Amino acid sequence: MGDRTIRRARPDDHDDVAAFTQETWSDHGVGDYLADVFPQWVESDGPRQRTAVVEVDGRVVGLCQGSLLTDDEGWLQGMRVAPDYRGAGHAQALVDHLLDWLRDEGMTVARNMIFGWNAAGMGQSHDTGLVPVTRCRWAQPEPGEVGSPPADAFVTVDDVTAAWRFWTHSDARAALAGLAFDTDRAWAMSELGRARLQRIAETGRVFAVQSGGTRGMAARTGTRERDGETIADYAVGAWDGTDAGRALFDAVRADAADCGADATRVCIPDTTRFVTDAAVARADHSDDSVFVFAADLTDR
Repeated sequence: MGDRTIRRARPDDHDDVAAFTQETWSDHGVGDYLADVFPQWVESDGPRQRTAVVEVDGRVVGLCQGSLLTDDEGWLQGMRVAPDYRGAGHAQALVDHLLDWLRDEGMTVARNMIFGWNAAGMGQSHDTGLVPVTRCRWAQPEPGEVGSPPADAFVTVDDVTAAWRFWTHSDARAALAGLAFDTDRAWAMSELGRARLQRIAETGRVFAVQSGGTRGMAARTGTRERDGETIADYAVGAWDGTDAGRALFDAVRADAADCGADATRVCIPDTTRFVTDAAVARADHSDDSVFVFAADLTDR
């Protein structure tokens, strides 16, 4: 299929990218966002972000972006290859290029995220050397709908010590491999450490559920606008027992209403217990799981 070149993306690559992404998920009735965000991706590239393309015979036929999330965690997103050029190793070449760049920048791990309905994307991630490490789902409690508080359960605000202590020993942390949604990137996940939880408390909100000890925690990273709505993002929600879950989601509802949010997104483990506990707390949830894949960069 011609000579392959991996290079940094340029603004004039937009037409090629738009052409091969217009039907990406047409069989699922979902539009591809890449053509819209590509100009901003290229403009914002720099020391902590690299958008790479595959060029074959002067035509861009593949795309992926890598970024540095923390001091040692990298992220990959937007992996696409034109349909007529699949199966020729272009995805592997892109991933290898970006993993090498992330390693050279001091990253020890790189991750990406694939929606559960995207079987092709999950297969591609696995084929290029990333392995599945966890899956999550979004609980979506309606802002403002606060019911009667559970007996003997209350929520404290910005008690980082209590929230952190619960997180370190929680089933949620184990199920999520220590990950929570990133503070600065709404569609990326990184490890939740105490220092980051403290920063979230300073710029957002941290909750701890108290009921004979700490039995739950959540952390709001901020709000964002999407499709005309204000969404309150919670990096993670974790709890032990249905009463603690009810108290936690009531706190999220009230907090989101105080923020003027129209909707919420709370990352929870995609396990039977957490999803059904959220249902008991009258919190809707997303239809699909989100799968996270990772590559160890320490031996590259």
